Amino acid sequence: MGTYLNPSKNDFEEAINSEIYVDKTEMIYYLNKVVKTKKKYVSVSRPRRFGKTTTVDMLCAYYSCTSENRDMFENLKIAKINPEPNKPEQTWDRYLGSFDVIRLVMTRFFKKNISVSESLSKLQCLVSREIKQAYPDKDYYNEADLIQTLDDAYSEKKKQIVIVIDEWDAVFRARPDDNEGQTEYLDFLRNLMKDNNNIALAYMTGILPIKKYGQHSALNMFTEYSMMFPRELARFTGFTEDEVSELCSSYGRDYENIRSWYDGYDVSDIIPPDPGHSELKATGKSPEAKRYSLYSPLSVVEAVTTGVIKNYWNKTETYEALAEYIRKDYDGLKDAVALLMDGGRVEIDTSTYQNDMTTFSGRDDILSLLVHLGYLGFDDIKSEVFIPNREILDEFRTSTKSSEWITTFESFRISQELLKATWESDEIRVAELLEKAHNRTESKTYNSEAALSYAIQYAYYAAQKYYTTIQELATGKGYADIIYLPSPKYPDKPALLIELKYNKDADSAVEQIKNKQYPEKLEHYKGNILIVGINYDKDAPSDSPDFKHHSCKIEHA
Repeated sequence: MGTYLNPSKNDFEEAINSEIYVDKTEMIYYLNKVVKTKKKYVSVSRPRRFGKTTTVDMLCAYYSCTSENRDMFENLKIAKINPEPNKPEQTWDRYLGSFDVIRLVMTRFFKKNISVSESLSKLQCLVSREIKQAYPDKDYYNEADLIQTLDDAYSEKKKQIVIVIDEWDAVFRARPDDNEGQTEYLDFLRNLMKDNNNIALAYMTGILPIKKYGQHSALNMFTEYSMMFPRELARFTGFTEDEVSELCSSYGRDYENIRSWYDGYDVSDIIPPDPGHSELKATGKSPEAKRYSLYSPLSVVEAVTTGVIKNYWNKTETYEALAEYIRKDYDGLKDAVALLMDGGRVEIDTSTYQNDMTTFSGRDDILSLLVHLGYLGFDDIKSEVFIPNREILDEFRTSTKSSEWITTFESFRISQELLKATWESDEIRVAELLEKAHNRTESKTYNSEAALSYAIQYAYYAAQKYYTTIQELATGKGYADIIYLPSPKYPDKPALLIELKYNKDADSAVEQIKNKQYPEKLEHYKGNILIVGINYDKDAPSDSPDFKHHSCKIEHA
């Protein structure tokens, strides 16, 4: 056994012997299905504290040919799995102790003050040395070239290797601005693993998904299992409800309290295959993906063993780097955070995120990164982010206590009051609050469709918690029509139809909505619709008391 080649099974034994061990060995059964196939390249990304290293220890202990490991696994869940009826060869021990395992913990090599070239050189020499020690009878060409060393050692052997890489994204976190070094690193990984017949399985784990360049990846042979799409590994990403419930029962802890503090990472499995389309034929419906509500493992272990329910989350250097973007209010990020802290959700586009710490094209990229760091949950059906539980909400509250957040939270408070006043049909208060919100906008004029639309949506920002926003920029003299439809979670809320006009009166704004027959288009909400007409005097000079002065008319429809 060595440090890199066939490491000791002791780390996994320690995990099993710990006071709390949640058995995730069934994951190996899935990985065995992709061993020696085109899907043998597996990349798993999870936040810190979600058991990545324990999983790596488990895989090394299972696959390593030098470990006497049957007695370790035969009492765990994997040994209780019966193979599929049509695949009797897929027994639990199919690949037990079958391979040489190379384990690389990338944080040992890549540091802020060491170049990527130096780190890669050290890595290759150290691993090559252990391979040469294990197989001294081979003719090695160059020990500084790990790729060549693997070919020399294994090209004529029947045995293959399993490469397990922990903290694969260390380069991107230690050297976030070293684009040249990052490219060199990715090229090395690609050349090491792609189309390498010596490899039976390649398993990488880290916080970040695989780095993209534009819409492409240098490691496109890998299948990715992330917090946004964990695929077949969904239930192994964190602790499941059943696992936490069992722990609470064993330790006499309040399950509901622990659930509210540490639950909330909702993920989907893949849609299961339906051989012969049996379910479709029987029910007329295709099988659905199973959803799991996952818990933060470390926090659950701490709370269950100590009996103390509190915030066990520890900020990392990755969050501190990201917090700088939030403090700068990048692309309206502070407003989004305020909404999330109020229990709202924010729809995001995840397609532009480049899976690193520096390349952000907008607010959505930063929110995407927060999902991978564990600070936000992700609804993959609606593509919405949210704060998953009380522990993470506590983290956001701590991070937003500085004076720089006063303006953001005051704006959000005004928006909340505006929404409440609208529901209560308090026309005078709506006009007053709308003026306050408008005074906080950066737009220089309200005499354009874009500016008016922005002003209204800014004022009603808090409505995103309860509504879906539909913009209908009006034709003719109707400058901005905004429709808020209540989300399924809040069916009791009234639909809002808002019309903004100038140099007329609020009554004419309401009449315009009626003339356009908007309520008829919303037949489903009939009897629970509020028509909100807003008017202001566009010609009032900026030093006049009537500047941005609004009147309001609200009617039920």
